[in-house]
Amino acid sequence: MNLFEKIVSGDEKISLIGLGYVGMPIAVAFANKAKVVGFDLNKEKIELYKSGIDPTKEVGNDTIKNTTVEFTSDASHLKQAKFHIVAVPTPVTEDNIPDLSPLKGASLILGENLVKGSIVVFESTVYPGVTEDICIPILEKASGLKCGIDFKVGYSPERINPGDKVHRLETIIKVVAGTDEESLEIIAKVYELVVEAGVYRAESIRVAEAAKVIENSQRDINIAFMNELSIIFNKMGIDTKAVLKAAGTKWNFLKFFPGLVGGHCIGVDPYYLTYKAEEMGYHSQIILAGRRINDDMGKYVAESLVKNLIKADIPVKNANVAILGFTFKENCPDTRNTKVIDIYKELAEYGIKPLVIDPEADLEEAKQFYNIDFSEIEDIKNMDAVVIAVAHDQFMAFDKTKIDTFFKQDNQKKVFIDLKGIFERKDYEAEEYIYWRL
Repeated sequence: MNLFEKIVSGDEKISLIGLGYVGMPIAVAFANKAKVVGFDLNKEKIELYKSGIDPTKEVGNDTIKNTTVEFTSDASHLKQAKFHIVAVPTPVTEDNIPDLSPLKGASLILGENLVKGSIVVFESTVYPGVTEDICIPILEKASGLKCGIDFKVGYSPERINPGDKVHRLETIIKVVAGTDEESLEIIAKVYELVVEAGVYRAESIRVAEAAKVIENSQRDINIAFMNELSIIFNKMGIDTKAVLKAAGTKWNFLKFFPGLVGGHCIGVDPYYLTYKAEEMGYHSQIILAGRRINDDMGKYVAESLVKNLIKADIPVKNANVAILGFTFKENCPDTRNTKVIDIYKELAEYGIKPLVIDPEADLEEAKQFYNIDFSEIEDIKNMDAVVIAVAHDQFMAFDKTKIDTFFKQDNQKKVFIDLKGIFERKDYEAEEYIYWRL
């Protein structure tokens, strides 16, 4: 029997290295078909999983309680498996340089526990060449084994969308690649156990790496275009959402919208591609231009808020401002690489310390990364300005009566910033409101 057949029969195990928003749902999905070891360095996270708690909210507590995944922070348990999936973050530094340290660390730990006959599949987003030029040498050195002889390697870029209950691992076509035809077929068959949408066999590992890194680069550029249009139309006094609604009636108009671009993919992946391009002697023009626009949107929003305070004859310094929503996307607890922090920091430059409210956010994580203490919904009162920054379902349920309660009643104007355009403009164009959105 080959490795795939042994996995199906239960004679061999699958391991997941990295149990975050991507790795944990993969581990749980495979556990329905095979024996799975779930490894993460974070002991506190492992204890939560063992207790039946899902801090990511990706699959829910009930699923975690009932899964057969063997959750562990003991790397030696990886020796029990022969099919390994590495799903660790690939962030960028403050200077937007790829930070491969989590990936290198995971490769080292896995290499130290790698046994002959194994297949290692990397899912982390990287620029073309990382798997073969960086990860394989680390695996070989740490294990004393030879790639292609003692073990094989593959690449299958993650496409999980955190917080999205429709586009899941099972429903998204999975791109797979391997070092040779034999490993490619085994990798494809293993993923076909859980991916109902099927798999796409890429020509090479580099092709698969490149395909992933351009997926989010394409979205980033399109959103940057929307953000630039928003800036232009705001100057013209034209509502961007109304323009996009009209333009969207054409069959081939691409329906993107302006907004903050944070998270671990769209705001990060383009820098991996442009970094490699720079190494090869090419300076990106379109990709980096889009990145500059999107990276500046938090500052632009804060400046627009200040301008509207001035328009409302409200003193800027020490103005009472509330920001509703801090996560990088709606209905998701993840605050890492959120661009709402840019609004918060820019307002501080004007002498404003906003209240931040987010019922979905991981409060401990926000405190750790940003040193921010969150307030409660009940604390939002007597505000000069309110910013709806994230379209959480709880916020979308607010009606105008609820919004009214947030504001200082003796102000002639209430400054309402609706970044996502989730409320009806006409409801807030009354005399007492200054309504603004991207």
